[in-house]
Amino acid sequence: MTGAFRTPAGGRIDRGKSLRFTFDGKVYAGLRGDTLASALLGNGVHLVGRSFKYHRPRGIVAAGADEPNALVEVVRGQGRRTPNLRATQIELYEGLIAFSQNRWPSLRHDVGAVNNALSPLFAAGFYYKTFMGPTRGAWKRLYEPAIRRAAGLGAAPKEPDPDRYAQLYAHCDVLIAGGGPAGLAAALGAAESGASVILCDEAAEIGGSLLDESSAAIDGRPAREWAIDLVMALAMNERVHILPRTTAFGYYADNFIALAERVTDHLAEPTAQLPRERLWQVRAKEVVLATGAIERPLVFPGNDRPGVMLAGAARTYLNRYGVKCGARAVVATACDSAYQTALDLKRAGVEVALIADLRAEPGAAASAAAGAGIRVLASAAIMDTSGRHRIAGVSIGQVGAGATVATVSHDCDVLLVSGGWTPTVHLFSQSRGKLRFDEHLQAFVPGVSAQRERSAGACNGTFELAAVLDEGYACGAAAAQAAGFGSVAARTFSATAPSMSGGASASRAMPNAKGKAFIDFQNDVTVNDIRLAVREGFRSIEHVKRYTTTGMATDQGKTSNMNALAVAAGTLGKPIPQVGLTTFRPPYTPVTFGTLAGTSRGDLFDPVRRTATDAWAREHGAVFEDVGQWKRARYFPLPGEDMHQSVNRECRVTRQSAGIFDASTLGKIEIVGPDAAEFMNRLYTNAWTKLGVGRCRYGLMLNEAGFVMDDGVVGRLAPDRFHVTTTTGGAAHVLAHMEDYLQTEFADLKVWLTSITEQWTVIAVQGPRARELLMPLVEGIDLSREALPHMSVRDGSICGVPTRLFRVSFTGELGFEVNVPADYGLAVWEAIWTEARRFDAVAYGTEAMHVMRAEKGYIIIGQETDGT
Repeated sequence: MTGAFRTPAGGRIDRGKSLRFTFDGKVYAGLRGDTLASALLGNGVHLVGRSFKYHRPRGIVAAGADEPNALVEVVRGQGRRTPNLRATQIELYEGLIAFSQNRWPSLRHDVGAVNNALSPLFAAGFYYKTFMGPTRGAWKRLYEPAIRRAAGLGAAPKEPDPDRYAQLYAHCDVLIAGGGPAGLAAALGAAESGASVILCDEAAEIGGSLLDESSAAIDGRPAREWAIDLVMALAMNERVHILPRTTAFGYYADNFIALAERVTDHLAEPTAQLPRERLWQVRAKEVVLATGAIERPLVFPGNDRPGVMLAGAARTYLNRYGVKCGARAVVATACDSAYQTALDLKRAGVEVALIADLRAEPGAAASAAAGAGIRVLASAAIMDTSGRHRIAGVSIGQVGAGATVATVSHDCDVLLVSGGWTPTVHLFSQSRGKLRFDEHLQAFVPGVSAQRERSAGACNGTFELAAVLDEGYACGAAAAQAAGFGSVAARTFSATAPSMSGGASASRAMPNAKGKAFIDFQNDVTVNDIRLAVREGFRSIEHVKRYTTTGMATDQGKTSNMNALAVAAGTLGKPIPQVGLTTFRPPYTPVTFGTLAGTSRGDLFDPVRRTATDAWAREHGAVFEDVGQWKRARYFPLPGEDMHQSVNRECRVTRQSAGIFDASTLGKIEIVGPDAAEFMNRLYTNAWTKLGVGRCRYGLMLNEAGFVMDDGVVGRLAPDRFHVTTTTGGAAHVLAHMEDYLQTEFADLKVWLTSITEQWTVIAVQGPRARELLMPLVEGIDLSREALPHMSVRDGSICGVPTRLFRVSFTGELGFEVNVPADYGLAVWEAIWTEARRFDAVAYGTEAMHVMRAEKGYIIIGQETDGT
């Protein structure tokens, strides 16, 4: 038995494979291919959690990343407790263990529900007002501890995470975010042009809404079959890389896209060879956003009761998972797409009691429903709902000009709502593209792109299937052409599918009725909270968002944003576009700390960095010190020597003959581009435009306040290329400082920065006999004083290895710094050491280096400077 609400056939689940799982300690059965949400619904379970502030019973609303309520904790053994996972995205496996959150002692009997009765005390902004009160002592003793205990939904795990996480970089010609109809068509268009393509989608199976279709057709074939076959064909193309279970969660500068791939969370027994999750950092020449749209809830009293679901989600559960979300349904809508849900449910044996349409003239969709025996009521709105842990009935009244509100009650165990569709513009907004407001959709859609990006399909406000496919294919082909590939012939798809036209803003959908009507289910934000914020003087929608907390947490405005905007606009008496829009910040959906940290944990969180000569130095008795993350040889004592005796000897021999020193830890940055010299002029106190190629200059860097920040020798390798050295401890900070100014203040400059610290081993050869020591080893560089004067740099070879040779000194003696690729660092060091023994030279450490530079009068930034 796999649940009383299963259909006898259909869906994308494997009916031959039953899977056992537990939720809040009770054992259930689902099917392979289920999500936790679909498996629970298949067993008739709607109550899955409690709301954040009022602890109201909450049920499954959606079927994907837009789910605001069904956040659960999954336990996978010692150290593997993950809170706040969306049940709609948790793939079912044998033995899965999940728990509801934010309740005590149990989900059905939660003591915290007393907050609902005390809701007048918790109106919007109550915590700000309490902070401002005169009873600071009472706040510290009573309110703050209580609020801190109540904060959050799930409990953070206390044990170390035993799983492994991976990170990688990738490049492609065209990145496509979204594997629905528009994304598939875009991938086809780009691939046929010859471009390399990465296609990612957060679902386990590529196909998007096409997998939910029961009646749509593309080019004469069932839409679902068309999608499955196209995915297989794309997977066979060596230029196409398909990433299921992968969310594009951030869109950054220069078409840099961050992807989070869930690699093993869907496996009952993950293998040690695979990471749990993988962070993809992708640089794409062109990007196609095909992220679809999110169905908008309707706003009415009691709209948060378990059993109130999005109509499109119910259709997904029915057609993809073979699950009927209830036995008797009422459908409330303001657009055509919900009618198809009603028709599909009717065919599956669900009793559809009524379709309540907010519109006065529903159109052809209503005729189709009536023809199937479903009653349609126009100009109708939900006035209230009943039921405790699950909806039991609804009250419906007539709305509109001059309408007399006479409510009629209907029994039901599921209420399916649809207030239209909101294009998913999060990534477009993150890319700094400009949005525009579509009056027909009552939603924002992409306007002017800021990067090399195109939006296609529902995220672009296009909903008719044929138009979605045509638009997707055209965008994919155009992106490939912009990336340097040839054009392909235009393509037109033949497609039939139910309409998704229409939509309603919350201001039109909200009847005058008593009771809590929720805008943000996750944060318990009601219509009255939005109106209160406006009455209390908040005009900016960003301020309203923060004051009420709407659109925050994991929801990030997916289901709440447009309704909140509409209510605020209605209260202000302004059109929605004048109220504005909140900022869509990454990540689009929550990303684990493990994915972001990757291998930077445990010993690798602050890794020990060793130079290429580390092993040689240890064999020769070096005493080491920590300099930042680096292990550096401090001095090389002979038997019987203490530190002072060793350092004195190293200084004396270097002054009399020569000494060699590993300076590899110096920060090294290559600055390249036609504006490289101008960039240097703006970042350093020195002038760089007239510095000749092959010459070096000491560079001093100040911060914005004029305080000393870093220094180092800079060599000009070509008119458009500089080799910049920094202090050992300042390397990362200097690079970040440069990147910050390049991206924010000097974005007009054509300059590229690359950290090369670890690419070069640097061997300093200092002392009066340094030139003699190096001459037998160096080829292609004249080491004479005239050919290679002080503060010069030349390219050549040493011991047959490419070298970048600087004539510089940090000891006051004749000096050279030999830069060689790090892989050859030890071999070149040993060759120089062999030659050095002919001159009775020494290897010296950081302590002798400090003494000799102090005798010369060279300062060390950060140790002998105070900023001024």
